[in-house]
Amino acid sequence: MGEIKKIAVMTSGGDSPGMNAAIRSVVRTCAYYRVDCVGIYRGYQGMIEDDFIPLDARSVKGIINKGGTFLKSARSKDFMTKEGRKQAHANLKERGVDGLVVIGGDGSFTGGVVFNKEYDFPIIGIPGTIDNDIYGTSHTLGYDTALNTTVDAIDKIRDTASSHNRLFFIEVMGRDAGFIALNAGVGAGAEEILIPEEDLGLERMLESLERSRRTGKTSSIVVVAEGDRTGKNVFELAEYVEENLPEYEVRVSVLGHMVRGGNPSCFDRVLASRLGVKAVELLIDGKTNLMVGLNNNKVATTDLEEAIKGSNEINKELLRVSDIMSI
Repeated sequence: MGEIKKIAVMTSGGDSPGMNAAIRSVVRTCAYYRVDCVGIYRGYQGMIEDDFIPLDARSVKGIINKGGTFLKSARSKDFMTKEGRKQAHANLKERGVDGLVVIGGDGSFTGGVVFNKEYDFPIIGIPGTIDNDIYGTSHTLGYDTALNTTVDAIDKIRDTASSHNRLFFIEVMGRDAGFIALNAGVGAGAEEILIPEEDLGLERMLESLERSRRTGKTSSIVVVAEGDRTGKNVFELAEYVEENLPEYEVRVSVLGHMVRGGNPSCFDRVLASRLGVKAVELLIDGKTNLMVGLNNNKVATTDLEEAIKGSNEINKELLRVSDIMSI
């Protein structure tokens, strides 16, 4: 790999708080090492459509505290084709880009791995997803912010649940992973937490809610990850409880995409800054096909393919803590 003189940075897939902070870190690290930097709008689709913008240290002022991504994000079907990737590579070479920083999740990294294999193009990944489901890092960008947003919302809902003696089912994001539901559920004191990794069953949930009622609880919170399949969906769960425990007045609240938004937490801003610096330094040092992440509070690298194929395990100890706390 030749000398790195220009680096491109892009965001891809679902947005997450901290992406702007990561872009800022990449751009300013490039400026520090006197490497040119360009941003690519709308991820791989923008790469195919030659939607590039020069970036310097002043281009990224005032964004460390902003959620979302000012470079925009999109999923690209065109990049899944050889023709699309060929056009993307031609645009990068035409622009004189020598290396690429991809901020996104496993889908974004998968595209990067394929692109690297086809064109031997240097790529470093920064994990940006609220789901925290990327192997090789204890925290992905946006996860901490999403937890705080979720806990804050549950706290507010508990106020009205207590006022009206209601049972609330609160659905949070987490299609295939229950990290947000489990951690936010414990943090907010939920009576039950339903996640894709653990099929607790309808009867166990009923027993738990009935036990809570008998021991004097007049309101309850059940946190449900959107990928949980205890019932077909959260509304079916609510109907089932109403039919079998008529003592409860049941309500459903779906937090949805509000969990993705908002200003990133201090933790996510610092994490983004650390990972952005490391990503640029790896490219300058001739490294490629790696993801930067956090392990034992130290920045570490993982092979991109391993990050995609591996899986983060749910914390079984936290499940046990949740059971004890719901007594």
